Amino acid sequence: MPSEARLVRAAFLGVERSLTGRRWAERLSDERLALAMAQRHGLPEAICRLLAARSVGLDDVPDFLEPTLRKFLPDPLHLKDMAAAIERLVQAVRSGERIVVFGDYDVDGATSSALLLRFFRAVGANIGVYIPDRRKEGYGPNAAALAKLREEGTSVVVTVDCGVTAHEPLLEARRVGLDVIVIDHHQAEIALPPAVAVVDPNRIDESSPHKQLAAVGVAFLLAVGVNRALREAGWYGDARPEPDLRRWLDLVALGTVADVVPLTGVNRALVRQGLRVMAERGNAGLAALADVARLREPPGAYHLGFLLGPRVNAGGRVGQADLGARLLASDDPHEVGALAIRLDEFNAERRAIEREVLDQAIARIEGTYGPDREALPAALVVESEGWHVGVIGIVASRLVERYGRPAFVIGMDGDVGKGSGRSVRGVDLGAAVIAARQQGLLINGGGHAMAAGLTVARDQVAALTAFLDERLAPQLGAAPPVRELGIDAALAPAAATQELVAMVERAGPFGAGNALPRFALTGVRVDYAQPVGEGHVRCTLVGQQRGRVEAIAFRAGQSALGPALLDRAKPVLHVAGALRVDRYNGRESVRLQIDDAASAAGSIQL
Repeated sequence: MPSEARLVRAAFLGVERSLTGRRWAERLSDERLALAMAQRHGLPEAICRLLAARSVGLDDVPDFLEPTLRKFLPDPLHLKDMAAAIERLVQAVRSGERIVVFGDYDVDGATSSALLLRFFRAVGANIGVYIPDRRKEGYGPNAAALAKLREEGTSVVVTVDCGVTAHEPLLEARRVGLDVIVIDHHQAEIALPPAVAVVDPNRIDESSPHKQLAAVGVAFLLAVGVNRALREAGWYGDARPEPDLRRWLDLVALGTVADVVPLTGVNRALVRQGLRVMAERGNAGLAALADVARLREPPGAYHLGFLLGPRVNAGGRVGQADLGARLLASDDPHEVGALAIRLDEFNAERRAIEREVLDQAIARIEGTYGPDREALPAALVVESEGWHVGVIGIVASRLVERYGRPAFVIGMDGDVGKGSGRSVRGVDLGAAVIAARQQGLLINGGGHAMAAGLTVARDQVAALTAFLDERLAPQLGAAPPVRELGIDAALAPAAATQELVAMVERAGPFGAGNALPRFALTGVRVDYAQPVGEGHVRCTLVGQQRGRVEAIAFRAGQSALGPALLDRAKPVLHVAGALRVDRYNGRESVRLQIDDAASAAGSIQL
């Protein structure tokens, strides 16, 4: 029987420890599958390696490279309770009852709210939107807001990206005669809240294979189902044309990417098609937001996740909770222009607050556990009075990046704290939070595998910390090493062509569940390097034989990466990163966005 040491695969290019302290790991585990793909489909080997590494089957390559909604979009009725939700909403539309969408204040909630608002507007419904204030009302439906909506004449409330754990508020809604339909994607408990329908692919009793859907994806399926039912009921005609739901796929793409759900299966198809719709700039709010974010190229998943998403989020985090939904639902050019500017300003304010809270959180963690990361618990729980609840989720993400383990950041307000957590691959945070609530450690809480939120009493924080440490330690031990850097293939600089990058982009969009392809340029020297911005390095990489690639390393000054790129002795390096097409002043060229580098001395040379 082979020893445990022999079962560990060799480091990619022999890099056991890079300049950033990581071991390079080959993503591909089946060389034969990649070779068979190249032979059958006539694709470059580098492309086949990244497809095989993402578990694409030999016969599935065409559909993966061109995912269509016709192929991947499921029938809405396959989800439990969807038929009941559709029936009640069709009744409300046809009888003119007041419908209100009750949304969350993050991007998934804002896009879900805007999507349903636009759809029900288009079909002639009496529709409105309610977004709760993060600080005053907290997450999800609350009894006071639901009662007020009923008093104002609302008959049906559709909760989006929230509601699946809101037992008491929905019980109050039923008491006052308000029909509630829950559209959610967070993990549910065995007992569901009282509602006309609870549509959630992550219900415990749900057999849907599409558990990776964001709330906006579930909302889109709801719109598809209601639209079909209205068509069959003869609702549409010359005076009321049937809407084309595809024009709102840009909202579905934004919410799906920003919520960091896996970009696999139906999600890839929704985002791929949504990016095409977004490039047409048909949504006035998204176009205005792209302009203030200085987006000058066709949008990709990166732009949705790092340029547009944070700005939509900023209203709910540090500004006014409903700004994002209003921006995305409006067609008034003057209104969206003003809203986009406000959200951009709030985003700058959010970044400043985030930096301050992050610095304090790191100081607390390292003051408690010291610099030795081996001494850290399985889950980091850090709290402080007055931390802004609008940034705690982002700060939790930064702590996960820094320490490689799940993290909760809790902002205390007197005896009660609001917390937000983020996880690592292989550690189910949502289930842990639900279990903690069932143990009586939380006032409220829920989420999904990679993110969760909670409300906790101050005197329960220590018990919660111990509970999470005990529950998550086995999962963390089973998770893959977080200090590895996955590499798809090695390339000579001359092979990094625009044609290759165009082929790589066909395997996108990239994000959670479909990792951005990373290539290693082997045996290169830095021909030119210059510090730019806040610790970044722009450089030119030259191969030993021929070929050169322009590159940039962001935040390189925070590690040994910066000094190596700026070294005048020009050492021979292996440089790993993502290849992109750089579009500037009408000129296109290939650029490597550097993630890491390692000395080529003593490494494998290709």
